[in-house]
Amino acid sequence: MRWIDTHCHLDAPEFAPDRSEVRQRARDLGVSHCVIPAVEQGNFDAVQALAYAQGDGYCLGIHPLYVKHAKTDDLLSLQAKLQSCADDPHLVAVGEIGLDFFVSELTTSPLRELQEHFYHRQLKLARQFELPVVLHVRRSADRLLKHLRELGRGGPAWSGIAHAFNGSEVQAREFIKLGFKLGFGGSVTYERALQLRHLAQTLPLESIVLETDAPDIPPHWLYTTAGDRQAGAGQGRNEPGELPRIATVVAQLRGMSVEALAEATTANACQALPKLAGLLLLEP
Repeated sequence: MRWIDTHCHLDAPEFAPDRSEVRQRARDLGVSHCVIPAVEQGNFDAVQALAYAQGDGYCLGIHPLYVKHAKTDDLLSLQAKLQSCADDPHLVAVGEIGLDFFVSELTTSPLRELQEHFYHRQLKLARQFELPVVLHVRRSADRLLKHLRELGRGGPAWSGIAHAFNGSEVQAREFIKLGFKLGFGGSVTYERALQLRHLAQTLPLESIVLETDAPDIPPHWLYTTAGDRQAGAGQGRNEPGELPRIATVVAQLRGMSVEALAEATTANACQALPKLAGLLLLEP
């Protein structure tokens, strides 16, 4: 079986001590490909270099949690980098971009408006360079959809991934209608995540891709409570190698074989991020 982790921050400092071993461990477990999204101008080169070194894909963008410290010139740097990498087979999308209305300071002026400005401008860059987008969606689905509809009106359909989706079924189907796949990861492994598990179970199979968001969003078997941590227990580190086990949960929810899920989600990822198909052909 071959898996694609469609969202993995392999460049994160948590992986600094053993990054190559983490990636090889995932490969040994069948995770043949990872997509590594940038989060700010300062790590554009890092995610690119890591994708080259590991044979993976990367995305370029400015994450909504980082706009507080971003400068307008960072958008010009992003445009220049996208231009210089236009023919790079490893560049698969503009991302991670979006809106975050979970963090309280980002929901009020001036950061709310600044988030929307960066999001809108980056969507326009995705259009300019004919690239899919990888979206950060946290209590912001309706506003994300509004911008997508406005900029997409009269043009080609969008493609890309609504990463770590956790919205309503109505919102899920609106993203699908616009051309997006929905990313499911560690959150779906928690029995209390009833709405998310319902979506993973009932949405069309062709609309689903898998991800870890490593080192973030650990599956339930890696999670420790605040009380446990105070008592000395360590928080398990999420890795791309956790993807097959997360996939097993999704397959059980859907009542299908793991093998069939691997085949379907790999095809879905290549549809969402078309350059992935070419990269998979390069694998030994």
